[in-house]
Amino acid sequence: MRGRRGDRMTINIQEHMAINVCPGPIRPIRQISDYFPRRGPGPEGGGGGGFGEAPARLAPLALAPPAALLGATTPEDGAEVDSYDSDDATTLGTLEFDLLYDQASCTLHCSILRAKGLKPMDFNGLADPYVKVHLLPGACKANKLKTKTQRNTLNPVWNEDLTYSGITDDDISHKVLRISVCDEDKLSHNEFIGEIRVPLRRLKPSQKKHFNICLERQVPVCVGLQGAKGRGPWEGQVPRTFSLPSQLASPSSMSAALRGISCYLKELEQVGQGPGLLEERGRILLSLSYSSPRRGLLVGILRCAHLAAMDVNGYSDPYVKTYLRPDVDKKSKHKTGVKKKTLNPEFNEEFFYEMELSALATKTLEVTVWDYDIGKSNDFIGGVSLGPGARGEARKHWSDCLQQPDTALERWHTLTSELPPAAGALPSA
Repeated sequence: MRGRRGDRMTINIQEHMAINVCPGPIRPIRQISDYFPRRGPGPEGGGGGGFGEAPARLAPLALAPPAALLGATTPEDGAEVDSYDSDDATTLGTLEFDLLYDQASCTLHCSILRAKGLKPMDFNGLADPYVKVHLLPGACKANKLKTKTQRNTLNPVWNEDLTYSGITDDDISHKVLRISVCDEDKLSHNEFIGEIRVPLRRLKPSQKKHFNICLERQVPVCVGLQGAKGRGPWEGQVPRTFSLPSQLASPSSMSAALRGISCYLKELEQVGQGPGLLEERGRILLSLSYSSPRRGLLVGILRCAHLAAMDVNGYSDPYVKTYLRPDVDKKSKHKTGVKKKTLNPEFNEEFFYEMELSALATKTLEVTVWDYDIGKSNDFIGGVSLGPGARGEARKHWSDCLQQPDTALERWHTLTSELPPAAGALPSA
């Protein structure tokens, strides 16, 4: 129907939309609530308000999981965390390596195999990656191992074996292995790419374990470690840092990150409850044997491993001194030769203390490691004392030596930043 000139035609909004936008029969406009499934009628079922029931012909919109939207593959049910892929895989990359704990030789073998999809760090869109390995807690310089640098690649292949000596069952129960991937820059400081932390308690003796894990960023997190009352190990301690993914977009990555945080905090708690909080300065391999024919104690200084670096060149010039306390006459001092520029010296020297077996029950063997310096005083690296007043493995080694004469017993011992109080606590006989 045509209207006269000057008359205004009245058209409702449905007819206007049908004419100008979608010619044909007018269809109802979908509402946002139509795209979601409803548990039931009424406000409790999500159909509250004035919207009413969803039309039967409108199926709910099938939403893809976040991992599928991002193009990532979700891990299968039952997959181990060793092959877990986090959301940072596209930016930091993955690292593949093997770990083997040899209980007989007290060694930990770290086989660094390869990395894939590392984050570009240089202007040419590539990187010069290398891997550093540390044992935590402990002095980083004392137990740092490092691979060679692969030039101009984001998918480096190393196939290198890094070995820690002097690893005991106690270390496996509470220490954490930190594996860091860095980019080497000759004209500036090296850049950090990502890291992985593996609790050594996940390893079984003489069984190689394979890992293929995404690198994570290092983020300092303080979770009630300072100023918390009633938490003995944490009171007065400096906050620790551990790795945490900076983005937790998917529920799978959130759960994995929370598992990692809880495991690492549990490791720290075990360390805090352990014997003493002294700084570790390396390991020393000692041999003790009481010789019945010679009526004396044989002390063998075999080797040291992962000593703390005391010189500016990143090394030390170590030698070992031994005392048998109490030493009234001051004649029990013995000293090895100096090994130049090394953190893993081999001495293979033996000292003899002439003494009856019964008298050794009240004695304490004090072993200290020093860094030799020319023209100034020598630097103390670390020490350990063995005797009836010692604790843990040091006390057990001493008691086994007295109970098994004419038998050479070799044990690894941890060097600490200061001698335990038991070293001079025994009364003089």
